[in-house]
Amino acid sequence: MDSSSDRYFHIEENGYCNYCNDALKRLERYYFPNCKDDTKLKALLSKIKEEGKGKKYDCMMGISGGLDSSYLAYLGSKKWGLRILAFHVDDGYDTEISKRNIKRLSELPNLDMDVIIPDAKQFNELTRAFMFAGVPNIAMPQDNILFAELYKKAAKYHIRYFLTGGNLSLESILQHGNTHSNYDDTNIKDIFKKFGRGRIDKLEFLSPFRRDWNHYINHIESYSPLNLMEYNREKAINELNREIGFEYYGSKHLENDLTKFIQLYWFPKKFNVDKRKSHYSSMIMSGQMTREEALELMQKPLYNEDDMDKTIAMIKERLNLSDDDFNSIMSSPTRQHTDFKTSHYAERKEIIKSLFQRKK
Repeated sequence: MDSSSDRYFHIEENGYCNYCNDALKRLERYYFPNCKDDTKLKALLSKIKEEGKGKKYDCMMGISGGLDSSYLAYLGSKKWGLRILAFHVDDGYDTEISKRNIKRLSELPNLDMDVIIPDAKQFNELTRAFMFAGVPNIAMPQDNILFAELYKKAAKYHIRYFLTGGNLSLESILQHGNTHSNYDDTNIKDIFKKFGRGRIDKLEFLSPFRRDWNHYINHIESYSPLNLMEYNREKAINELNREIGFEYYGSKHLENDLTKFIQLYWFPKKFNVDKRKSHYSSMIMSGQMTREEALELMQKPLYNEDDMDKTIAMIKERLNLSDDDFNSIMSSPTRQHTDFKTSHYAERKEIIKSLFQRKK
């Protein structure tokens, strides 16, 4: 980790950076890979199943086709016996490997897969607008659309628990700079208003207000079960491959061509951000990689030139970008999401709290 791409990075008194110190605190409080007899995990699963009695589903999950969410879905379905309503956003950029993985996961017992297909024209126009805006988190619309559908179905089926594949084993260190909340629909709409073409009225978004309303009124709770067990990347890949034929796509977040472009090209070229620093640092923290191994891996190229050229050509075609458009986007100054309108999250959260307390 270093300060070249993140103004929040600094070295603290003990000689560690602030990210490492924060990660050590979170690992101590929330990460239990050696929990005796899996007591914490068993308690969580018992709680989820008890709440699910008399309902169609015990819990919800978001499935990308990547390793973390796939392993959680496999464990939840085949090992833990949960009845799962799973969601996948098919934004038109899934790799062929991801499509095959999604199909395999949809065939797991006790798992119903709800595939969300956003209006392709409007979704691509929105992504195009984000690129012209020059903001870092151009995957923000995809994540927001997923959660909008998730919360809607939670209310329909009275599901209280959302299980996420997010974990401290592989994600204990995430940079604070060059990012923004996926729930900020105000930001999404303002960026589109300034740089978009046409309308985005066929896309459904989730606001911070609606998210918190669901949490307080419908009592939706989120949990990360992978933090309550040993979660090793290589072991998980091998187990998934052996049990359901899961195919690994090479590295984190590369199961989707748009996220591959963002991770390997957009962030490094526009913002001088190499996401491998966060990913490898997280694996060092959980003992799955040494610093020396990470430094050696950092010497390798970020991507295969021919493969990235094909990916960029596909993105240009789908987003209706000429070569001049793309070159102008990549050479223009960057902006942060806070350069545009954002939701007054804190104020709205207090309003919801007061309404909820009044209701009680």
